[in-house]
Amino acid sequence: MQNTIREVEDTMRQRMSLVAKSYVSWLALAGCLLPAVASADAVSEHLMENLQVNGQSMPVAQVSATPIDGVYHVVLESGESFYSNTDGSHFLVGDLYQNADNGLVNLTEQARNQERAAALAAVPASERVVFQGVGEPKATVIVFTDPTCPYCERLHETVPELNERGIAVHYMAFPRAGMGSGAATTLEQVWCSDNRSEAMTQAKQGQTLAASASCDNPVADQYELGKAVGVQGTPAIVLPDGKMVPGFVPPDRLVSMLGLEDE
Repeated sequence: MQNTIREVEDTMRQRMSLVAKSYVSWLALAGCLLPAVASADAVSEHLMENLQVNGQSMPVAQVSATPIDGVYHVVLESGESFYSNTDGSHFLVGDLYQNADNGLVNLTEQARNQERAAALAAVPASERVVFQGVGEPKATVIVFTDPTCPYCERLHETVPELNERGIAVHYMAFPRAGMGSGAATTLEQVWCSDNRSEAMTQAKQGQTLAASASCDNPVADQYELGKAVGVQGTPAIVLPDGKMVPGFVPPDRLVSMLGLEDE
């Protein structure tokens, strides 16, 4: 299915000069195809059950209405998304923006953030490595990490300061080289340790861990989850609203991004 999306993207790039005219005509067509009595829920259900490409059913995970009449946001089980008219005869691949009074708003990215936040919220704290500090945190960030990543080590060095400033850090596993890598084994050892936070610090410092890697642990599941929510490298910091920030972020900047600078 990923190849299908790529084919649609390639075709669209080749025809960018025609997009504006085609889009206007397509929206008119979408409006004509929607019966007056049909509800958004009925259309969503229809697309969920009947959307096909080349005669093959598409693995649709979710369909939702957009602010544009007759245009629906389709999310596949792989996490890929695109836009469809009411009967699935026309697709658009790309981000949908609202031209708001205060500037352009990326509605597609907002939807991605909401989906990412919901997916991560389903992972209990007991399956994370938590650095919270003393007292109730003002904000919590989730960080996908790899112990062999230099910038992950650099970020980890700032965790005590983040905790002092009211930011809890919840680590999730993302071995960049995959589950057959040494990083994956080290992460499994971290999760199998009696004191995960201490083991995580030791791993970031390059120390050898004593714990076995053979316990029942969520490292593989978290790695797959990371890929599903768009993680491509580490560290990947996910803010409470689901927005993902790739790479190392200095404490002052992270505090500002979380809106805590005046607290």
